[in-house]
Amino acid sequence: MNIKTVGFVGLGLIGGSIAKAVKAFHPEIQIMAYMRTADTLIEAANEGTVDIACTAVDDQFSACDCIFLCAPVSTNASYLEALKPVIKEDCILTDVGSTKTDIHERVTALGLEAHFIGGHPMAGSEKTGYANAKPHLIENAYYIITPSAQVPKAAVDAFVPFIASLKALPLVLDYRQHDFITASVSHLPHLIASSLVNLVHQLDGEEELMKRIAAGGFKDITRIASSSPEMWQQICITNKSNLIQVLDRCLEQLAAVRVQLETEDADGLYRFFEASRDYRNSIPDSSSGPIKKMYAFYCDMVDEAGGIAALATILAAGGISLKNIGIIHNREFEEAVLKVELYDEDSYKKAVELLRKYRYTIYER
Repeated sequence: MNIKTVGFVGLGLIGGSIAKAVKAFHPEIQIMAYMRTADTLIEAANEGTVDIACTAVDDQFSACDCIFLCAPVSTNASYLEALKPVIKEDCILTDVGSTKTDIHERVTALGLEAHFIGGHPMAGSEKTGYANAKPHLIENAYYIITPSAQVPKAAVDAFVPFIASLKALPLVLDYRQHDFITASVSHLPHLIASSLVNLVHQLDGEEELMKRIAAGGFKDITRIASSSPEMWQQICITNKSNLIQVLDRCLEQLAAVRVQLETEDADGLYRFFEASRDYRNSIPDSSSGPIKKMYAFYCDMVDEAGGIAALATILAAGGISLKNIGIIHNREFEEAVLKVELYDEDSYKKAVELLRKYRYTIYER
């Protein structure tokens, strides 16, 4: 299959990033796009990302060899209905949703299985919208591909290398397997992080001492609780059965830990923490997973006027943009006084190397 024209329905953070990656690695490919926000579409066209700005999802999309559905999960189905009568015979339809069972069932109901290859780029950002889209957002990120039962093998064989050409890491799975895996490694962690934050909020007193002391490690392990409530509401609903299954297993494990605490089972507690440590340390760090990695290091610094400004100036002179910088007041599990967070791995590596040249003591983890 020769991909000459690619369509996008929705051009937010993920859709915009994929579109920019397509244009960066395949400038010969024509991109057409539709989104409800006309100003964003005009911006994308002015930047050269979009060649044809569409005012509706209509027969203009009949020219597409591949169409990415990048609207919210709850609205993609309506676009499937609009595209069904206009797409050509060998057009690939794909999506970028975090759950796959719901969209696959809708595709089957509409008789579009011969066209549909589900997709889930495991990348993201705390920032949203096309303004924050970057062509390297999906680079080195797993891109799960879930072909429908009736889609031709030739279409899958064309789509997988196309995704790989955007520097993502394609991984073909059954859509049901995908949803169980993401329920375990992505959706449940978000539920736990949000539950922990809500619990501390409820337990905290009027002086909010927990909130004051909870910086550092607490903020790190609950960082994902800052995600979009609307998005996670939809994810939970569309992956309900898998999430309930893994949540029940989690509650069983917590109940077992409670018994170990109550009975002062020191050996059991040790094995619990040892097993988690060993498995966690065996997880590779070479590619992005469903939860966005944080690029941060810690730095020793004398508490004196101008110290933070000097460090920031060194990084700025090196062309490195800071995402966040802050003093660590709770240092129980932190090695240094200053936490520096960068936007990406390249900036992280450059910052560490540059500051070490200036004889700063840097701690990585």
